[in-house]
Amino acid sequence: MIRVAAFYCFARFDRPAALRGPLLDLCLAEGVRGSILLAPEGVNGTIAARGGGVDRVIGHLRGLPGCGGLEWKESVAETMPFARMKVRLKREIVTMGQPGVNPLAGTGAYVSPADWNALISAPDVAVIDTRNTYEVAIGTFAGAVDPGTRAFGDFPAWWQANRERFAGKRIAMFCTGGIRCEKSTNYLIGQGVPEVFHLSGGILKYLEEVPEAESLWRGQCFVFDQRVSVGHGLVAGGLTLCGGCRRPLRPEDLAHPAHEAGVTCPACVDDHSEADRARFRERQRQMTLAAARGLRHLGGPEQG
Repeated sequence: MIRVAAFYCFARFDRPAALRGPLLDLCLAEGVRGSILLAPEGVNGTIAARGGGVDRVIGHLRGLPGCGGLEWKESVAETMPFARMKVRLKREIVTMGQPGVNPLAGTGAYVSPADWNALISAPDVAVIDTRNTYEVAIGTFAGAVDPGTRAFGDFPAWWQANRERFAGKRIAMFCTGGIRCEKSTNYLIGQGVPEVFHLSGGILKYLEEVPEAESLWRGQCFVFDQRVSVGHGLVAGGLTLCGGCRRPLRPEDLAHPAHEAGVTCPACVDDHSEADRARFRERQRQMTLAAARGLRHLGGPEQG
């Protein structure tokens, strides 16, 4: 069985580029795969490995400046959900594009999964899903507001256009693992919202800890690896990704006439040129050939 760990930590890295080499070397030496982002504001990533590789990488990360309290959400996968190991340098570990936003200066109040249901059921609370529209489409909390954003950087403009809808309300926000809420709640506090809350550990922690019989979650949670989605107990949801737009596909999408495996889906059928389609078809052909030989193609799901 393969262990999968999702984590983030806001910290001040004066020279994030100097941290990249040793971190990547350790991951490769330990057989760890996944993606880690380093930026002046901290670290964010998801990694996977058999055995103790995950523990050793987490230990290394906790030794970085300001990361001693780094926490992670852990789940398991039957096959390796990543094709390779990437450690990338970015301006932000989650892109919002608001220079004045600083989670280290304060965030909304953390609410544990055990207390989340009571909070979001209160009549004076507005619940906002801070994720992108393709994520919300496959699952969200009952009654949550979907901002309809295509990227996290669209959230501030959405809030400015809709803030009057929430006058007099307490605001409860959630996202996949918690990182987007660190920024979005800091942003709302800066906009003068007096009471802001967010789900500690995000949807992943909620699905891990709250029994399905007591859950207010509906559907599945999109994850950024080859599992595509998880449900209660963090069990893989069995969805696939569109080869053209990388959106998650539900059974009805697969049955739609606009779906072509590895090429298009109903959401993106009009978005690609014939040259794009030809490229996607060739990639799909190579993936099929690799699978027939028992090999792993970088565009497809990991085996083993």
